[in-house]
Amino acid sequence: MTTLVEGTHPGGFLVWEAFRDYTRETVTVAAGTLEPGTVLGRITASGNYAAHDPAAVDGTETAVAVLWGKADASGGDAPAVAVVRGPAIVNRHDLVFAGTPSEAEIEAAHTALLAAGILVR
Repeated sequence: MTTLVEGTHPGGFLVWEAFRDYTRETVTVAAGTLEPGTVLGRITASGNYAAHDPAAVDGTETAVAVLWGKADASGGDAPAVAVVRGPAIVNRHDLVFAGTPSEAEIEAAHTALLAAGILVR
């Protein structure tokens, strides 16, 4: 019997949001191929977004948004939709972090998202 595996879906991490036209925006992703639910940081110099990296010093060390759907910026900057402000609630188990952040780094990212009105449950 064939085993089917269901992947992530756009917005699958979202539990609740006040109004989609307020909480979401089209952003520019700077690098990589990112999955829905990827926690994003904002690059200070360009204003573009990239996967949150707690060890970085370019602005992406602070979590500021959550990617709505898959984004492929492997060939250069790419437009994507992200939840950039709340009020919104997201499922902690559906968030995607680049690399292998520690529990403390993940909690710091959750706190940073809360500052943007995005509550992680």
